Amino acid sequence: MGMDMVTYLRTEWISASLCTNQTPRDAEVCLQLGTEDGRAVTFVPRSVKTLLTSSADKDGKISVSARRQLKQNEENRKAAQVKIIDQYADELAEVEDETVDVVISLQCAQRLLENGRSWKKSVQEAARVLKPGGRFLWVEQTELDGESYLSYIENLCVQRMPSTENPEPADASASENEKEDDESLDTYPIFNDIGWDDVNLILVPHIAGLAVKAIDPTQLAQAAEREEQNRMADLSMAAFERGLKKRKKRRKKKKSAEGEGGDN
Repeated sequence: MGMDMVTYLRTEWISASLCTNQTPRDAEVCLQLGTEDGRAVTFVPRSVKTLLTSSADKDGKISVSARRQLKQNEENRKAAQVKIIDQYADELAEVEDETVDVVISLQCAQRLLENGRSWKKSVQEAARVLKPGGRFLWVEQTELDGESYLSYIENLCVQRMPSTENPEPADASASENEKEDDESLDTYPIFNDIGWDDVNLILVPHIAGLAVKAIDPTQLAQAAEREEQNRMADLSMAAFERGLKKRKKRRKKKKSAEGEGGDN
């Protein structure tokens, strides 16, 4: 189902503004969920070095017209290198864990839904490939099949058992039995610092937002431990320097006293 012109133009402007202003200047790798044209090349800042693609189409491939637009915009802008990858937006098989700085999803969820794919899995895949502290930017329909896009992001969490190295994403829609089975697991939200706003003056309700991937609590503990070690090291160095100054003062005072005694 095509988007009406009013909604298209308004969300287009919001998408460009979001990508330009909310992509960190130190971000080098950006991935787009559901690439259907070349606009992302002009939306992301010039500081981005690599733009990766994915598809919301049934065959999981980037269309010929999209390839042409991507390459034309890449040549004209002379900034990010576009790596055209034929992969499903909800199955980023060609992208490794925690290798992407920014993921953008611009009207991708509805197209995934229309083509029999999973918009929820696309959000999970975005979380998987993002580095800790990486950003997920989106402009999507407010609700898809009666479910809130924002609520899904807010409730997405990771379940971790004490002995598990690689946590698996989970969502709040799990059955009660599944939740009871998982009571022993340690869970924490995948995204924090979530900001959003409704896209107004349009016919089809949309929402634009930003979510920052949380840092694994185990990594937070390690970071806190390193910070404490650095703090103790600084205190030890400061104490050593104070002691050194005191010893110098005592030696200077002693020499001064010996000099005065010699004069007498």
